[in-house]
Amino acid sequence: MKRRLYFLLPGVNSARKMMDDLLLARVNADSIHFLAKPGTPMGDLPEATISERTDLIEGWEIGMGLGALLGLALGLIALSIPTWWYTVPLPTVTTLLICTLAGLLVGGLMTALVATTIPNAQLKQFEGQVAKGQVLMMVLAPFHQVREIRQKIVDGHPEADYRGTWPTDHVIFP
Repeated sequence: MKRRLYFLLPGVNSARKMMDDLLLARVNADSIHFLAKPGTPMGDLPEATISERTDLIEGWEIGMGLGALLGLALGLIALSIPTWWYTVPLPTVTTLLICTLAGLLVGGLMTALVATTIPNAQLKQFEGQVAKGQVLMMVLAPFHQVREIRQKIVDGHPEADYRGTWPTDHVIFP
């Protein structure tokens, strides 16, 4: 399981130095993303992906669940309607399975499309600072390296403001 570390940086120059240091520390370049206010020249810094900026994944999950339920309900309705146009209907289980899977896919796709317009709820707390010109750095790290990466950043870059981990970095069972 991976954790996403959030750091606020004072500007793009600090973000470039941070990126170089993380790459030298052997952090995968695909695991580091930056978010700045629109119009900020980021250069070669990797920008946050659409799934990091929006609620795409959450929308997809909710849509799949609701779509599967709706598909199952429509499958039950389809079974209750008499079939007069053909003589050999599909078996009950097959009909329900097809309707449920169709609902799952359509519901997931439709809500994922809508969710791409909704800003990520995790990033709401950073909107003010990013609007003022700071840069948000997100590092996706394996669970066993979270403390090491966080400590390396805090020790090497005092200007970096650690803002938490998602999912949370507390341990339930010691």
